[in-house]
Amino acid sequence: MPSRALATDSALHTPLCDLLGCRHPLMLAGMGGISRSDLVVAVSEAGGFGFLGMARESPALIRAELELVRSRTRALFGVSLVPAATPARLLREQLALCVELAVPVVGLFWDVDQEVVARLRAAGIVVVHQVGSAVEALLAQEAGAQLLIAQGVEAGGHVRGQKPLRQLLPEVLAVAHVPVAAAGGLVDGRDVARVLDQGAQAAVLGTVFVATQESYAHDYYKQRLVQARAEDAVLSEDFHLNWPSHARVRVLASSVTRGERGDSRASRLQVIGEESGRPVYLFGTDSPLRSTTGDFEAMALYAGQGVGRINQLEPAGRCLQRILGEAVAHWRLIHEDEMELSSPVCYAADVERDRNASLIVRLDELLAAERAGARVALRSLAESSDPVLRKVLDAMHRDAVRWCAMLMQAIRRLKGQPGMRTGAFYEQAMAVPDLHKRLALLNHGQNWVIRKLCELLVMVEDPGLRQELGDMQQAHENNQLRVASLLESQGRGPDMGLS
Repeated sequence: MPSRALATDSALHTPLCDLLGCRHPLMLAGMGGISRSDLVVAVSEAGGFGFLGMARESPALIRAELELVRSRTRALFGVSLVPAATPARLLREQLALCVELAVPVVGLFWDVDQEVVARLRAAGIVVVHQVGSAVEALLAQEAGAQLLIAQGVEAGGHVRGQKPLRQLLPEVLAVAHVPVAAAGGLVDGRDVARVLDQGAQAAVLGTVFVATQESYAHDYYKQRLVQARAEDAVLSEDFHLNWPSHARVRVLASSVTRGERGDSRASRLQVIGEESGRPVYLFGTDSPLRSTTGDFEAMALYAGQGVGRINQLEPAGRCLQRILGEAVAHWRLIHEDEMELSSPVCYAADVERDRNASLIVRLDELLAAERAGARVALRSLAESSDPVLRKVLDAMHRDAVRWCAMLMQAIRRLKGQPGMRTGAFYEQAMAVPDLHKRLALLNHGQNWVIRKLCELLVMVEDPGLRQELGDMQQAHENNQLRVASLLESQGRGPDMGLS
C-alpha cells in the first residue's frame, strides 16, 4: 500500500485516511481517561481520527461513551484498549462489547496478544497496534494488525520502546507491509510534515489534545501543560500500579519523580484522591480528570517532549485545523524544489513522465527486496546467540533500513507512491532453519540487488540519486565480502549447498 502524503489546498491525505475513513492524517491518541466522547467528536468532526481511551474502563462506561459519540457524529472512530494492563475478566467483557456494538476500529498497546487480535479481526474490526520496536512491529503484523503506530521514546504517557522516533520510524517502515503512523512528541504542523515526509501515513497526537477545551483532563493538568518546558517532561517508573512491572511513563516532573513521596516500590497503598467514587492511589497511573478530586500534583501528569511548544488552551477542532494548516505549509517548504512537469501537450514532459514511471517501478522493486532483507536480518538476529554472526546481521539490518528509507524518499521525489510489498525472498529465506545457510542465501539476495542497481544506474540522470544508488551498491558489495569472509572463517563454503 502506498505511503506518500499528497498536499492539496485544504489537506494532507494518505491511504491510511481511506482505511480509517478520515479526511486528514491526524489521529487522536487513545489516552485513558482523557480521550472521551467530547474530544473524539471534536477531532472527528474536524476531519481527524479519534480513539476513545478505554483502558481498564467498565463496559458500562464504554457503552455510554460509544453512544455519545455515535449520537453526535457519523465519522468512524476507534476504542483503545490495553490487554496487558487489564484484568482477564474485564478484558473479555470489553472485547465482547466491542464486537456487540460493531466498533469499527480497536487500538491495542503493550504486549502483542495474538488471541485478542484474532478475535477482533474475526468480527471484522480493524486492528491498530502501537509498537516500540521493529521486532514488535513484525509480531503485531503476524498476529493480524492492519495498521501500526511507531511510538518514539519522546511520547507522553506509557512508553514502550527505547528509541527516538527519528530512528524507530524508518526501522518500522523497513519491515512493515501495512500502513504505519508515527507517535512521540508531535505537537505541531512541522512535526506532522516531517513524519509524513519520512513515510508515515499519519501523525498521532496526544499531549497537544490534552490541552484543549474538550479533553476530559482536569483544569489543573491543562494549565501545567501550558506552563511546562520541554525539559519538564521526564521518564519515570514510579507510576506503576495496575500496569506491568517496570513500565516507563513520561510525565511532568513532580514531587513523586523527585523521590519526595518515598519509595514507589516499597510504600503501602496511600489514597491521594477520588475519581467518580473510586480511590486514586499514590504511584498509580490515574491522571487528574474533570471528575477527580485530591492531590493533583502527586498524580501522573502525562506529557510528551513537545510540551514546551504548547502555550495555549483552545478548542480541539481549531487545534487540529491549525496543525493541519502548518503541516501543509511545511510540506510545501520541504518539497518546494520539486518543480511540476510542463503541460501534457509538451512532448518533452511526456517523455520525462514515462522515464520517471519506469524508474519508479524499478525503485519500488528494489524497495520490496530491501524490505525482505531487513526482515530476514532482523528475524535472524533475534534467533542467533553467536556474537560474530550477530554483528554481521545487525550491520546488514541497519543497512537495509537505511536503503529502504532512501528508496522511499527517491520514489516520492519522482512523484511516485512507495509500495508496501515485501519481496518473496523473505519467505524463501525464512524457510531455511540453519542460520549460516540462511546467511549464505541472504548473500545471494544481495548479489541480485547489486545486479539490479547496475542496470538501474544506466537509467538515472539525476546526480544526487546516482550517488545514493552508487552508495547502496557499494554497501551491498561490502556486505557480500563480509559475509563470505565470515562463512569461510567458520569453515563453511560461500554457497553451502544452495542452488
